[in-house]
Amino acid sequence: MDEFALIRRYFAPLSPAAEGVVLGIGDDAAILAPPVGYELLMTSDTLVAGRHFPLATAPYDIGWKALAVNLSDLAAMGAEPLWFLLALTLPQPDEAWLAGFADGLGTLARRHGISLVGGDTTRGYLSITITAVGSVPASAALRRDGARPGDLVCVTGTLGDAALGLRLNGFESRAPCAQSEHDLPALRARLDRPTPRIEAGLALRGFASAAIDLSDGLAGDLGHVLAASGVGADLRADALPMSEAFSRQAEAGDRLSLQAAGGDDYELCVCLPPDRLAAARAAIAPLPLTVIGTISAELGLRWHAADSTPLNPELHSYQHFDDRRQAP
Repeated sequence: MDEFALIRRYFAPLSPAAEGVVLGIGDDAAILAPPVGYELLMTSDTLVAGRHFPLATAPYDIGWKALAVNLSDLAAMGAEPLWFLLALTLPQPDEAWLAGFADGLGTLARRHGISLVGGDTTRGYLSITITAVGSVPASAALRRDGARPGDLVCVTGTLGDAALGLRLNGFESRAPCAQSEHDLPALRARLDRPTPRIEAGLALRGFASAAIDLSDGLAGDLGHVLAASGVGADLRADALPMSEAFSRQAEAGDRLSLQAAGGDDYELCVCLPPDRLAAARAAIAPLPLTVIGTISAELGLRWHAADSTPLNPELHSYQHFDDRRQAP
């Protein structure tokens, strides 16, 4: 199967007629018409086999996650997804793999009404690069540089499930925690099929003063907000929200590391004034929005126990060029 047949068979169906698409797949470039009065936001992520997902990951899940991580970036900025491009590098055109991959990709694309408008295919080591485009009303995007002293630091959903799922499946060198037949599928699903918080991001426009998605771990990602905003933060380690599966399976001594540095949560971390908390929670309900700390004028990120005792955890968020953090 040549690349043109591959595109026609597996990816042309992901390019339905869509608003703003003047010309989609089939030419040297797509022709797109942005919504009037809106700004375009563009983001791009690459997933490499063995680095960003275990080699044994199901192709459906690879397709889902490749798009989900890009949609999560759009969610963090309060953007409505519009279009995406796909650059796919394959060792060989395995039809069963391609069918599963396209199915996972297409399922999530249809769920969020985002249309494939172009890209590229080539031969080589398995990697997937997606560029996603979204829109927001002019000057309405959520950014990293708006946090102010006194803001509450909040996170959506729960943290640590994906990192624990990776460990329980034996993809890290550390010994697995005690396992449960009931909990393992739920934890692994958070790793393989993250939920981009698009609806929450849209709802938090006008409430949040700053936002970021949690892809590399809370400690590192919040650090980007603090640097961009020129502020610091004080966080309560005991306030980090956890799922029931996580609370049963994660050992007490590992919880903070998994939740603050494990990565792959794809929840939103937002900063907002205290008087907006109730309205923000109502806007994204039933998705939880948990207060985990406050923004301070004192630079740096500080951790505290429930009794306010200072903690000094050694936390290392995901680094792309750190050979210790791979998914074999």
